[in-house]
Amino acid sequence: MDVLSGRVAVIGGGRMGEAIIAGLVGSGSLAPSQIVVADPTEARRTKLAADHGVAVVADGSAAIPGADTVILAVKPQVIDAVVAALAPVLDGAVVVSIAGGVTCARLESMLPAGTPVVRVMPNTPALVGSGMSIVSGGAEATPEQVASVAALFSSVGSVIVLDEDLQDACTAISGCGPAYMALVIDALARAGVREGLSRDTAQMLALATMRGTVDLIEKTGQHPGAVIDAVSSPGGSTIAAVDELEAHGVRAAFSAAVRAAVNRSREMGRQA
Repeated sequence: MDVLSGRVAVIGGGRMGEAIIAGLVGSGSLAPSQIVVADPTEARRTKLAADHGVAVVADGSAAIPGADTVILAVKPQVIDAVVAALAPVLDGAVVVSIAGGVTCARLESMLPAGTPVVRVMPNTPALVGSGMSIVSGGAEATPEQVASVAALFSSVGSVIVLDEDLQDACTAISGCGPAYMALVIDALARAGVREGLSRDTAQMLALATMRGTVDLIEKTGQHPGAVIDAVSSPGGSTIAAVDELEAHGVRAAFSAAVRAAVNRSREMGRQA
């Protein structure tokens, strides 16, 4: 990947903030000298500087000068206070928020007029470079600025640019999705242990099967339903198992889970 131009200030050096930093540096998208991270915890600052070679500061206001892009890697519950502290020192930088449920319009209302805002929802597989990030531009962000932010986040996995009104639905699938997938893996592994397998063996089988199924669908372009049909021989063990899953309402449970996540995301946005 080509080195991107400009300087990036990351406000918040927690797990997701560090994942973004690691992706940008590790992929070669940015040199460590192009990144400054603000975090109030001294131990985090020391770790980030030692592990990634980036500049670190305690106060977000000190990270802003000279930055072309400011990434707000903070929780929705503190976003108002963070933005209020940074707004007076912003000078034309693109503001990128990964705070779930917080709209671009909300941030624009707290920032200097004309400030370009881009909303991004990454997910935790970004920690290992396999993330899925949803990127949406606000009213003041140009297509070129949105594309630049998408390029930044491509360093930690896949990126899709969508209208902001789809962000909550995407959050409910990809943002929350690692928890759903981990629940499925754990459930399969526990079921295997119940049938006599060791935990390690059962978990290895569940992980490899999920990974292989993803690859199969991606590489062949098959609909997931076609994959189910291909494995389900008439009168066989797979169709018996699938019938049990359907009888226990697995599809309805996932649908309800996604709806609950969408509703909660919107609620958090209103409460932020």
